[in-house]
Amino acid sequence: MCCGTPAAVRVVIANPLRVKAIAHAHLKTDKVDAGTLASLRAAGFLPEIWTPDEATEQMRRLVAQRYQVVRHRTRIKNEVHSILHAHLIPKCPHADLFNKRGRDWLSRQPLPDDERAAIDRHIRELDRLEEDLEGLDREIAQGSLESPEVHRLLTITGINLAVATGLMAAIGDIQRFKSPQKLVSYFGLNPRVRQSSLGAAHHGRISKAGRRHARVMLVEAAWAAAKSPGPLHAFFVRIRAKRGHQIAAVALASKQVDLCWHLPAKEEDYLWAFSALIANKRLTMELEAGLARTMGNRRDLSYACRIAYNVHELRDEERAVAEQAERTYEHFVEGWKSNRGRNCRGLLHAHSSILP
Repeated sequence: MCCGTPAAVRVVIANPLRVKAIAHAHLKTDKVDAGTLASLRAAGFLPEIWTPDEATEQMRRLVAQRYQVVRHRTRIKNEVHSILHAHLIPKCPHADLFNKRGRDWLSRQPLPDDERAAIDRHIRELDRLEEDLEGLDREIAQGSLESPEVHRLLTITGINLAVATGLMAAIGDIQRFKSPQKLVSYFGLNPRVRQSSLGAAHHGRISKAGRRHARVMLVEAAWAAAKSPGPLHAFFVRIRAKRGHQIAAVALASKQVDLCWHLPAKEEDYLWAFSALIANKRLTMELEAGLARTMGNRRDLSYACRIAYNVHELRDEERAVAEQAERTYEHFVEGWKSNRGRNCRGLLHAHSSILP
């Protein structure tokens, strides 16, 4: 083979979880493994994984780096709280211990010199992490400004820019998922099922496959959606009454993943979205991307976006519409229960893209 000639026409990357039987083989050498992989590939039994393009791979790295910075920041804040708790310092009367008012209160607390020095180090580290986080948010926002999929995901209740960008970076091409259930399984939010022969199926905990930080962001978005009126809130309340808060939050995250499949695939926005809140989300994305600085004045941004979020009458009207949708969903569920699914199941399935 001449120097510079490629060794293979095409590189195929297999899913290691699907070919892990090779690792448990009694005879395991590189030559035997290569022959086994070649045989599986020739027979069409080698599960190939999807390889993202360069832009998607870069966005995945940015989202993963942001997740690590946020985790590091949370650990440092917990260390400061543990120091205060160890010295019986009462809870901070302000909403945030680490804003200007909270830091002024923190500086007046009686603490030993070594603990005071440790808190000062933690505060300096938090300031540095905030600068890193701003830089990462700017790069993520700049890479998402022209993405129609991210703009559609922002219409879903509870999903902000960080979650929408993280989800699209993990998904890549939505067309590679044939159904919303495939996407739910990709994020590891599907329950494990154990069944043998004709026995009853036993549903256990979620599989937790896929990217962990994307799943964590989805659950956080579910908690945010559970606090807003609408069909998603009604779905959360219904599951919580039967299974508790934690399972209801995971179920709501799975329902949001369903919407993440339907909206980009059908090129539609979420029907029960708050337009004023969406306008504020998009304005925040423009500000984080540095668009306001390049335009010179914040007033140069979309006038409709600024007005929509400041008109209280519009927000109250949208909240009333969402509450009506929530009551409609509850009516559908009650009809489905009373008829045991004979009459309302098809109607609920027909509205699956807008009603969870």
